[in-house]
Order: sequence, then structure tokens, then C-alpha cells
Amino acid sequence: MSNPPQAIVTVDGVAKRFSPGASPALKRLSADIAAGRVTGLVGPDGAGKTTLMRLIVGLLTPDEGSISVAGFDTVRDAEAIRAFTGYMPQRFGLYEDLTVQENLNLYADLRSVVGEARRAQFDRLLAFTDLKRFTGRLAGALSGGMKQKLGLACALLRTPRLLLLDEPSVGVDPISRRELWRMVEELVGEGMAVVWATAYLDEAERCEDVLLLNDGELLFAGRPSALTAKVEGRTYHLTGIDAGRRAVLARALETEDVIDGVIQGRNLRLVFRERVAPNEAPSLAVDPSAGDGAGGTALRAVPPRFEDAFVDVLGGGPGGRSALAEQMRPVEGGDGAVIEAVGLTKRFGSFTAVSNVSFSIKRGEVFGFLGPNGAGKSTTFKMLCGLLKPTEGTARVTGLDLKTASSEARRRLGYMAQKFSLYGNLSVRQNLDFFSGVYGLTGSHRRDRIARMIEIFGLGPHLHASADALPLGFKQRLALACAVMHEPAVLFLDEPTSGVDPITRREFWTHINGMVEKGITIMVTTHFMDEAEYCDRIALIYRGQEIAAASPDELKRQARTADLPEPTLEDAFIALVEAFDAQERAAA
Repeated sequence: MSNPPQAIVTVDGVAKRFSPGASPALKRLSADIAAGRVTGLVGPDGAGKTTLMRLIVGLLTPDEGSISVAGFDTVRDAEAIRAFTGYMPQRFGLYEDLTVQENLNLYADLRSVVGEARRAQFDRLLAFTDLKRFTGRLAGALSGGMKQKLGLACALLRTPRLLLLDEPSVGVDPISRRELWRMVEELVGEGMAVVWATAYLDEAERCEDVLLLNDGELLFAGRPSALTAKVEGRTYHLTGIDAGRRAVLARALETEDVIDGVIQGRNLRLVFRERVAPNEAPSLAVDPSAGDGAGGTALRAVPPRFEDAFVDVLGGGPGGRSALAEQMRPVEGGDGAVIEAVGLTKRFGSFTAVSNVSFSIKRGEVFGFLGPNGAGKSTTFKMLCGLLKPTEGTARVTGLDLKTASSEARRRLGYMAQKFSLYGNLSVRQNLDFFSGVYGLTGSHRRDRIARMIEIFGLGPHLHASADALPLGFKQRLALACAVMHEPAVLFLDEPTSGVDPITRREFWTHINGMVEKGITIMVTTHFMDEAEYCDRIALIYRGQEIAAASPDELKRQARTADLPEPTLEDAFIALVEAFDAQERAAA
């Protein structure tokens, strides 16, 4: 039997409060972090992940307990610890008006990396991150994935023994995420210890160890497989659903026997409570009429995932009822196109951001718009919302041409932008007041709608807080509340759940599914491929061009090979992009 790995970090009974009357951010937490391994740090928003990282690098001091890093105490020896640790915060402090090289120069100065060692590190890190071609580009002009690579390079300037990464892959597309993982695994192979905080639980599954925090407490420490084993025999696909999968999911989630459920293409993935035999669960009332006519619905056992166990440990998902959708009026209309893009093209000077993109979306459909960072997704969204005028082509919403009737069209749609687009210096209440006025709500109707949004999204305790000071999950709830308070017929969601935890993402999709059942048409972008499974159809955009359009299941079928008989949607995403690149090279 091999010896257990040596701990590089030991956390012993640590507690941390940020004000005397506040609940502890960490509650007498004890844990070890092994040298030469990747340790995943997971948990819902506000669980204490960032607080723990900042304590480890000596940026905060514990109120109780102690932390040692390679034998050094984080309070007495903070300067010594910083000399051999690298820390990439959640919002890494790149200077967007400086170039890639100027950012590296600045951080090298701050870390006292000089002379020949400096030149050698620059050469190594630029090659390692594949940023050598972009040293003259402003950091603000980089894609999300390239920004994260630059942040990683800055954190590695002193070749740390311990590297802490606070959600480095938030807002990063699947291809860039795989590249980040490749780089980190190479570092670990050289003996570095890495702590990787993440909202992507498929990433947690790749870690050698996991620390699961909730409300400042450690709920689990160990191999991901040990946690996943706790839901063995409780995970199933509900197959044979021909129509109404969202309604079937909502009913299943409201039963006592199902603790979690998500849509995966045409199937539902369900996690049952302990000691419940699914075939003997009478409370799972699936409507036989939802079957495909060739035997009806059926439950098929599938292997558990780390995410299933994560939701189970936290007590289950938010259920299938959307209070938001329940109080919205149904959207009436026929089966014609509600959103239309015809030859949409947008140029900025000599750069073509979007080229000849066409699609149509029917009433009550969820349409996913996927692509790597910088592919043109947000630009297309802005043209469809009337915020950007196309260079060529036509954008229509509810039959209205955005060029000639943009004001009328905008009153019929809601838009939740990729970057939090509310007014950070205004309070929650002031943002709600402002956006209700923008959407033309007045009098008692305006007051009623604001009150309903406060109640539905649990904003009451935060009404006087500035929007910038809110936890990320509540920022996103506020942004969604402002986008839907006027009950739009069409809703554009640009990465609505970027960076939020799986429980909050399920809450958002419960609302989205409920609104679609009311006939609202939704167009969404996301980098979470499990979320994209909820879409009825998906268009994949790359380098400003639409390179594929189909249902999630059909896209997965297109990526099926002998070596990969059951591809995920992420596998399909990457395969389609790589196939397009190969065709471009062959044609060159």
C-alpha cells in the first residue's frame, strides 16, 4: 500500500467572521490539502471557498484556529508564504488598458522577478499559455479564455509550490477549459499543488481530492468517487418522452421520491431518495400520454455523477415549481417564427464579428446559441435586441423589423446581458424602480410587479444593498427580475448562470422551463453544456459563422465515433469546432 500524500496545507479549527453580528463565513473548519495533487474546492455561492483561499495565502487572518502552509504559519509567516504561493482571484486584476506584455512586466515587477530569470520566465509562460502571438494586444481585447490564461501566467511568474485558482474557468468556453486543465495537469506533473475552486462539477470530478463546503462548514473531504458512490443505484434516465418533457420534469421534482432532476436531450435524468425503488415509487406520476407511442416511458439505470451526489449532500434541488412562471400571463400566438435572423452580418471596421447568420425560433421554444469565446454570440444577441444595427441582413422579433420598429420590438422582449448590466452603485430597490420605468410600468401595476419580483427572488433582505455588493447568485436573480418584470413575450439570456453554483442554476432553469410552458420564447447562450441539454434546438457559431444547427441529441449523434460511442454535448461541441478548423485548413 502506498503512503498517503504529504499535506502542504493544514487547516486546523479555523473560524472567520467579517463583522461581530454576522454568521461565520467559516465554522471551525479542519482539512488537509495534499502536495503534488489537484484539490477541488466546491460548494454553493457563499459557502466560504474564497474566504478559505484568502486565509491560506495570508490575505486574511483567522478569528480562531490556525493554517500552516509547508510548515509556515499564515499569520506569523505571511510574507514567507507569499514567496512560494501563486493566487489567481476570482476577478483577476488584469489591467485591461495594458497589453499582454505590459501586464506581465507589471506583475514581474511586483514579484521581484528580474534579469535573466525574468526573460526566461516570460519565454516559458508565453509558450506554455500560447500567448506569444498576442503580446501586443490589450488585455481588454482578449477573449475570456485568453484572459484566464494571462491571469494564470501572472500567477506563475515565481513558479509557486502551491497555486490557488478561484474559479478560473468561469465564463470560459469548453475548448479553453480543456486547455486550462491541460496546463494545470502539466504543472501538477512537475510537483506543484493546485487548489481549484469551481462551479463546474465535471471539473470537480477530475480532481484527485475534493473539499465540499456549505455555509462555512466542511461537508465532505476525499476522493470525488467516494462521494459519487453515495448515490450509487439511485440515478436513472426517464426515456420515451415524446412531448412535454418540461412538464414531466416539473411533476417529478415535486414528488417526495425525487431529490433532483435535469433534462438531458429527450430524456430526464432523475436522482431518487435513499431506500426508494423507482419502479415502486407511486408518487412519480408520469403522464402515459407523454410517451412516444412505442411502449411509453421507462426508467433506465445510469451511472451516477459527482453532480448528483453534490446535490444530494446539499439536501436536493429547488423543486419543479416556478413562482415566477405561475404569475405570468400565457403568450398567445400561432406556430410562426417569433425570432428571425436573416443573413445577419456585423462588421467593426475591417473585422467581421458575425457573417451571414440565419435562423428562426418558434413560440415557446428554447433556442441555444453556443460557441467559443469571441465567436460572435453576444454581438448577434445585441442585433436581435435592437442594441446594434446590422451591417447587412435582417433581425425580426414578433414580426417587427429591428431596423424600423426597434422601440416597439424592445417593449416585447427582455434582455439579461452577459456581464451584469444593472447599475452597481444603485441599490436593489433603485434598480427595480429604474427598470420598471424603462419598461413603461406605472402606478399600482408598477408597484405590484416590483413587490412580486422581490418576493419571488427573495430580494427582501437585500433591498438597500448596492447591486455591486450582492453575492453573485443574488446579482443574477436581480438581473433576471429586471428582465422579466414587464412579462415579455421573448427573453434573451446571455450566459445567465455564469459562475453560479449548480443549485442556483437549477433554480434558474426551473423558471425558464416554467416560462416556456407559458409560451414565452427564449434564446440563451451558455458555456455549461449540461444546461444546453435543456434547449429544443442549438445553433453553434464559430468565427462569426453558424457551423451547425440541430437538437442536442442530433449534435451528439454527429460526434459519435467508434472510440467515443456515447459522446457528451461538450464532446460534440469540440468535435464540430475541430472539424470546421480542419475543413478551413484543407481549403487554404
